[in-house]
Amino acid sequence: MQGISDNKRYLVAVDTGGTFTDLAVYDTHTGQAHFGKTLTTSSDLVIGAMQGLADTGVSVAEARFFTHGTTHVINSLIERRGGRTALVTTRGFRDVLEIGRGNRAEPFNLRYRRDPPLINRELRLEVTERISGQGEVITPLAEDELAQLAEQLTTAGVQAVAVSFLNAYRNPAHEEAAATLLRTLLPGVFVSTGSSLTRELMEYERTATVAANAFVGARMTSYIDSFGTELDKRGFTGNFYLMGSNGGVMSAPSATRAPIALVESGPVGGCIGAAAYAKALGLDRVVAFDMGGTTAKCALIEGASFDVVNTYFVNGYERGFPVRTPVLDIVEIGAGGGSLAWLDENHRMRIGPRSAGSEPGPIAFGRGGTQPTVTDANVVLGRIGSGSFMDGKLPLDVEAAILGVRKELATPLGMEGEAGVDRAAQGILDLACVAMANVVKEITIERGRDVREYKLIAFGGGGPIFASELARSLGIRDVVIPPNPGAFSSFGMLLAPVRRDVSAAFMEKLDTAALERAGAQFAQLEREGQAALMAEMEMDSASLRFRREADMSYAGQSHSVKVAFPSDASVASVREAFEAAYRARYGHLNEDSPISVVVLRVVCEVPIPGPDLSAGIDTSSRGSAAQPQPVGTRAVYFASSGRVATAVYRRNELAPGICIEGPAVIEEFSSTTLLAPGDRLTVGVLGELNVSCHSAASPASE
Repeated sequence: MQGISDNKRYLVAVDTGGTFTDLAVYDTHTGQAHFGKTLTTSSDLVIGAMQGLADTGVSVAEARFFTHGTTHVINSLIERRGGRTALVTTRGFRDVLEIGRGNRAEPFNLRYRRDPPLINRELRLEVTERISGQGEVITPLAEDELAQLAEQLTTAGVQAVAVSFLNAYRNPAHEEAAATLLRTLLPGVFVSTGSSLTRELMEYERTATVAANAFVGARMTSYIDSFGTELDKRGFTGNFYLMGSNGGVMSAPSATRAPIALVESGPVGGCIGAAAYAKALGLDRVVAFDMGGTTAKCALIEGASFDVVNTYFVNGYERGFPVRTPVLDIVEIGAGGGSLAWLDENHRMRIGPRSAGSEPGPIAFGRGGTQPTVTDANVVLGRIGSGSFMDGKLPLDVEAAILGVRKELATPLGMEGEAGVDRAAQGILDLACVAMANVVKEITIERGRDVREYKLIAFGGGGPIFASELARSLGIRDVVIPPNPGAFSSFGMLLAPVRRDVSAAFMEKLDTAALERAGAQFAQLEREGQAALMAEMEMDSASLRFRREADMSYAGQSHSVKVAFPSDASVASVREAFEAAYRARYGHLNEDSPISVVVLRVVCEVPIPGPDLSAGIDTSSRGSAAQPQPVGTRAVYFASSGRVATAVYRRNELAPGICIEGPAVIEEFSSTTLLAPGDRLTVGVLGELNVSCHSAASPASE
């Protein structure tokens, strides 16, 4: 990278979650990493980030890079907390958001309803214009109508406008002209065009994407600007990046124009870190499992890399809406440490999706919470120590957690005494584990993978405490817990490259002539990606890397598969790659059908100097490879054996080569690892905890 002063020694990454804000700081002078963790301040997310940074003793004025991952975009979309937004579209197409694909995702649910569109019908306005499917202007843009619409939008008090015209992916001239005029007529209003976000076919998906981008645009512009202003006040003069959903970082100006690219910004860092560990440890098949305070997420790591999908459904496929933006392939569920346990109308215990968050947080936090959470259950059962949680910075009220479980769950369910409280608390954990196991099955078994052939890399504040039990329920035998798992997502952000994805519709049958035209189009996309990155960031273009991909299908099919498309590709090699991908997805081939190349994609990446994996190892108190002594014991409840006197160890005292037999508790600042009876732990060369779950069930469905 160019333009970075040598006296800037730190790389900083901040992951703002629903409950905790986690930080990782890498010191380029010493090669060491430092970590911070603080409760998220929902009223002002910047405050929590700065408080966590203060805990590391690092001044932001000494930082080269500051990378920020946030759940702000996805939360705004799910909770419908965006700006007042209007849609300007081609005459006759104002209802495309309402019509969608016209399908029923749950055909046998008589009460099925989709989520309503982000933009109400009275704010979906039409203008005269028309471009053909070949990109030719059929009807010129009526700019006088736009001037009249601007008056309506001003009267309506809109904060953002989405512009989406028919076939603009072929020719964006009308969208660009409309956006330019609207920005002039509506100063201070966020204006976004569909063609600037995606140049792919499918009118509904492109319109839904730009509607979502505009909906969050005004708020995200304010949020990013305020974050940057706060950094400036503290003397920061380095590069401010946002963690993109595609697995790379992006500049603040780019994120301001296209905030939809941050839709899954929060969980991405952990998957990047998991892929790095998988590569370093020679693990070919891995399930990356991240359990935080609000949600649990998982992704597949195969061949030390993760998949990026190009359509993401906000609030799920069944009821949500699609956005066309590259997103790391993650499956998520509302089952985190702060997820609330409650009884439904039939007196059945349920978990989530509501969360206690950081305010008031779990009962044990002593901040006013009254409803039991997953964290409270772990505290009640002795799995999390009251005096060691976050090194004692956040004392836990065990008695309050016990009282809450007894009052809200155990007594109403007829579970009496201490044993009843233990049973109720274990019930919370059982339900959480089942929910998380189903998510892992969704990303493995439902996609044709045998989950038993994978290893589990568990991280997040809650991942290590559930890892052994979750692995056992899935038939997975080996678990890896990386160093500093509670801040692992922020550490992973330090490993992310600068990345830009560019794409264009192609729509040609695969043959030699099409391959030549595709090569020319790929070259043009590479030039576009390079120009965009160079315009926004100071960097050495010699380090720029390109990766070509294509969406392909059999002729006439609406669904496609992604295929790597090397520069020296031949018709035979492309066909072979497509058939391999198609067979893996669908289990068969349509050998008599011609093959179409639908969309061309180029991934542009520039690596950023960052830490190696050894930087995350805490050696401050590490002893020799001799068997360490536990710092104490406590009674921990296990479903198979009840309360058991369990040894407690400090992770920073465990040197590589150490072996520990379960049951045992391994504590560290950001998380707790639980070994069940029969588990065996070995400390690896990268400071990772390798847990062998030899009593794992053999059938993955058990």
